[in-house]
Amino acid sequence: MKTRIALIAHDKKKDDMITLAGEYLDFLKGCELSATGTTGGRLINELGLSVERKHSGPFGGDLQIGSLLVEGLIDCVIFLRDPMTPQPHEPDINALVRACDVHNVACATNLSSAHLVLSQLQAQAVAAA
Repeated sequence: MKTRIALIAHDKKKDDMITLAGEYLDFLKGCELSATGTTGGRLINELGLSVERKHSGPFGGDLQIGSLLVEGLIDCVIFLRDPMTPQPHEPDINALVRACDVHNVACATNLSSAHLVLSQLQAQAVAAA
């Protein structure tokens, strides 16, 4: 079964997400990817990844990802958050992170933790192959 990863990035972190995804491009091409609106569009257009796009975060995209997670359809969340900029949909963000905790789903919220999670998932995929 393919690893199912959700990719989300706040506006000031979208460039970081593209760089991160580029570093794991071969691995991510073999995963089932979901992403919020603009992040998903950039991953598709700039890296050629196949991504199931949801709404943008402020329009319910974080909640859509959370719904997939609760249904057991997401294995990990990479959510590059901008802690220095207030977000109008902060309750949705908190709900998604809480859902990760409740359902024991890995959630990386910065580049360091994202590298750790993706490196481990990539190593597991190589070992399983």
